[in-house]
Amino acid sequence: MEVLFNVWGGIVKFFQSIWDNFYQTIIYDNRYLYILEGLFNTLIIALFAVIIGIVIGVLIALIRNNYDRNNKFKLLNKISTLYVNIIRGTPQILQLMIIYYIIFKSVDINIVIVGIIAFGINSGAYVSEIIRAGIESIDNGQIEAGYSLGLNYSKVMRYIILPQAIKNILPALGNEFITLLKDTSVGAYIGIVELTKASDIIASRTYDYFFPLIIVAIIYLILTIGLSKLISMMERKLSNDYC
Repeated sequence: MEVLFNVWGGIVKFFQSIWDNFYQTIIYDNRYLYILEGLFNTLIIALFAVIIGIVIGVLIALIRNNYDRNNKFKLLNKISTLYVNIIRGTPQILQLMIIYYIIFKSVDINIVIVGIIAFGINSGAYVSEIIRAGIESIDNGQIEAGYSLGLNYSKVMRYIILPQAIKNILPALGNEFITLLKDTSVGAYIGIVELTKASDIIASRTYDYFFPLIIVAIIYLILTIGLSKLISMMERKLSNDYC
């Protein structure tokens, strides 16, 4: 019996020690508020950057596809190609620093907005290539069939090609969005208080990195798994709609 009490007492002390460490690191002095602020900023940046990325991506994909098929928008096609090559050929953190320290150097602007713009521009280049690949995966006969029905290029894209292309590229788009969500962590380099920066702030005050990093890692894991499941549900719905 005494052995059992000793074992139980050891277990209680172990968990009490963990709780005390957690309390001192995360709860004491309301340090958890940094994590909540970081989570909010991460979600805001990712959400609006995704919207910007989709808008830019669709426009560039259509411009480049229209040029390839109809030889139109030659100047816009060159600009779009240059944009894609520059964004895909330079590190994301470098783009973020150029936008913040050079472009917006003398402008009084919220740093979160700078992050949204930077990540949105970066995402747009990758999304454009994903969408362009999806468009080109559709059989040319469907485009010709649309023309034969009297539809112009924009209507063929809107009613025939893009709905099928989106279904085909949804997994790739999902991966891009998940990557974007995680890549917001580089915003810490310009002082954005996102999740990673929040953990660093807490650790710098407590000299304990365990709980801040583990909690942030769990939050990222929950977000990415949830987003993956949402994308899988959308894939199944689209598959059923086209069956």
